[in-house]
Amino acid sequence: MPSNDARILLSAAIPAAATGAIAAVISGVVAGGEGALGAVLGCAVVLVFMGLGLVVLQRTAKSYPQLFQAMGLMLYTAQLLLLFLLMALLKNTTWFDFKAFAFTLLAATLVWIAGQARAYMKAKIMYVDPESSKGDKPGSTGSST
Repeated sequence: MPSNDARILLSAAIPAAATGAIAAVISGVVAGGEGALGAVLGCAVVLVFMGLGLVVLQRTAKSYPQLFQAMGLMLYTAQLLLLFLLMALLKNTTWFDFKAFAFTLLAATLVWIAGQARAYMKAKIMYVDPESSKGDKPGSTGSST
């Protein structure tokens, strides 16, 4: 993974993981062990979903730069739909506190997106290919007479 991609991933993942740790402590105090488990699972889901999405987005940007914006919009929409589907499937679960899971999922997702946006704004990524430094000039294509 190139250094810009790794910096962007770390700039989003570290604050999201810290948010999950804080949420686990708060949920553990408020709802006990089930609350802490729900918060940890919520944070883990966000880290996996958003991390994989970022990797897919970066690979798309390298292979098909013309599709980057459309792929980003489609990817975020798909991620949100999958998160809502996961929440609907786990709504009536009894082995962890669903409210802690849901609030941690929301908080970690918002922190991830903010961290990723901040990392992209601070990154020095060229959006235009620089000209060749060899000094080669394009040859003439017409007739010389």
